[in-house]
Amino acid sequence: MTRDDALRSDAQDPLAPLREQFALPEGKIYLDGNSLGAQPKATPERVRRAIEQEWGTDLIESWNKAGWIDAPRRLGDRLAPLIGARSGEVLVADSTSINLYKVLHAALSLQQGQRKKVVSERSNFPTDLYIADSVVRAHGGELVLVDSPDEIPALLDEHCAVLMLTHVHYRTGRMHDMALLTRWAQQAGALTVWDLAHSAGAVPVDLLGAAADFAVGCGYKYLNGGPGAPAFVWVHPRHLGQSFQPLMGWLGHESPFAFTPNYRPAVGIQQYQCGTPVVLSLAALECGLAVFEQAQALGGMAALRRKSLALTDAFMAEVEARVPQARIVTPREHAFRGSQVSLALNAPLEDAAYAVMQALIARGVVGDYRAGDPARLDAEPHLLRFGFTPLYTRFVDVHDAVTQLADVLAREAWRAPEFQKKNKVT
Repeated sequence: MTRDDALRSDAQDPLAPLREQFALPEGKIYLDGNSLGAQPKATPERVRRAIEQEWGTDLIESWNKAGWIDAPRRLGDRLAPLIGARSGEVLVADSTSINLYKVLHAALSLQQGQRKKVVSERSNFPTDLYIADSVVRAHGGELVLVDSPDEIPALLDEHCAVLMLTHVHYRTGRMHDMALLTRWAQQAGALTVWDLAHSAGAVPVDLLGAAADFAVGCGYKYLNGGPGAPAFVWVHPRHLGQSFQPLMGWLGHESPFAFTPNYRPAVGIQQYQCGTPVVLSLAALECGLAVFEQAQALGGMAALRRKSLALTDAFMAEVEARVPQARIVTPREHAFRGSQVSLALNAPLEDAAYAVMQALIARGVVGDYRAGDPARLDAEPHLLRFGFTPLYTRFVDVHDAVTQLADVLAREAWRAPEFQKKNKVT
């Protein structure tokens, strides 16, 4: 693909106008939206209004006047179409870790102590495993981890209570078949918990169509809600009123302003809210969700998925043609690919991935690095991760990013001393 080819593809892209909704620095190729999404241009003004007018002038009246109290449900309704849920089924609140804690407890409570094994992947995002470990300890259960997705079916037995998976793997970008795995789990008597952190806003998700049981996800990646944006939680309606979530906060009460000493859960998803809404962060996330509503007129998630696959296809082809020092870790098959591409460096450069990424960032190509297991680099290598957010990533970004990657490796620019020191956040 020549640069002119890439520019022609951008000129023909029906989603190209959406890029204008984002504040992207000139000269920077941002391929890290799978970790922190770009800022919508509308966000500063929306947050400023929340600070200056709603908080600064209207003060406490804004809980009613500006609808602060209803924001978790209101934003949940705006997010619901992106994940295959209905209005009234999604709540935007707390963090992914906290919401995962809630739904795992709820899922295990539905099993009534008859099943106590939670199955997940050893390479799942660590906080998911940490939370799961704490939950199974409280229930006297066991967390069983697999090294390969192929091992999952054998563990879906009479002892399995929950299958907990991240829909799109954070390291490799591999996407699970949600409907198939949910069906297998439920046929075995288990429940499913899906983490949509790398799915929501990037790939089509159909929670109701898959008959999933529980789902959580974050608001700061593909949803572009800003650093630390609140997360979301979804529970299949068949479980609401039947399951127990342990964090019985006051805003999950059926009448929070009755101030009664005894807890009575609210009807529906509202019972999964704990504390006071984070109003300023919700205001920022609202702008990220608004861009998806604009995208709906241009084809919605189906169009975004087509562009995501085209971008990642192009990136893979360019890397294979121009970067012999790297190999692609992300699945080639569309059905098993999210919206990112992860690369590992071939011998003898296996340990240079961090420095290579720092050299790229210095040139304005922003991806990120994820460390592998030094003892198992053949199975779990150090990775260069590149996220392709179809709302604002261009084909010319693909071409130029690979050009810089090829040059950094060919010239060994990554060897410069300033690229060797690791930052706290990689």
